[in-house]
Amino acid sequence: MAKAIFHKHQRVFVHPVGTWALVEKVKPQWVRDVEEPVKVFYDCGLGRDFQAHELAVEDSGGESTGSNWRILRAANKWQTPEECAHHPFPGTYPVVVTDQQNWGGWRTPGAEYDRDPHRIETQARLIAQAPRLLALAEAMARAVADNPECGPELVGLARQMSETVRTVRARPGEPGSAAAQAAE
Repeated sequence: MAKAIFHKHQRVFVHPVGTWALVEKVKPQWVRDVEEPVKVFYDCGLGRDFQAHELAVEDSGGESTGSNWRILRAANKWQTPEECAHHPFPGTYPVVVTDQQNWGGWRTPGAEYDRDPHRIETQARLIAQAPRLLALAEAMARAVADNPECGPELVGLARQMSETVRTVRARPGEPGSAAAQAAE
């Protein structure tokens, strides 16, 4: 007999698709004269139902950066999965969500995605990992600054990382921000 492991609206990682999603429906499979369901499937809005072994719970330990950017898949409204069979995930496109409530984030126009879906998928993965990469750059720059015996190559890399972090952290109009550099 099977019991539901996940619940409706729970955020799970879908291994076959490689993305985070919300459980939209819990679908138990019943058999006559049996008190408990035989199997439980989960509809995550990704085109098919998944079993519990294909899903993973969200690690509440969290990232050290405090942000939780992730890639969700949105349904392609203008093309059927058959029309876009050459896409990595036919019928969907990536949406990088940068907010806890799954609202804010980055999307790409459908025509641009259709032109080069593999490039857009790579960009979405890069954007989703940006907070972790920023934290790594900060940690590396600090480690090199704390260790004066590092070679000149590491010192040069650490300097570039510090400049990159400073550019990302700068507010518009401050020296070192992208807008201020473009004006120079």
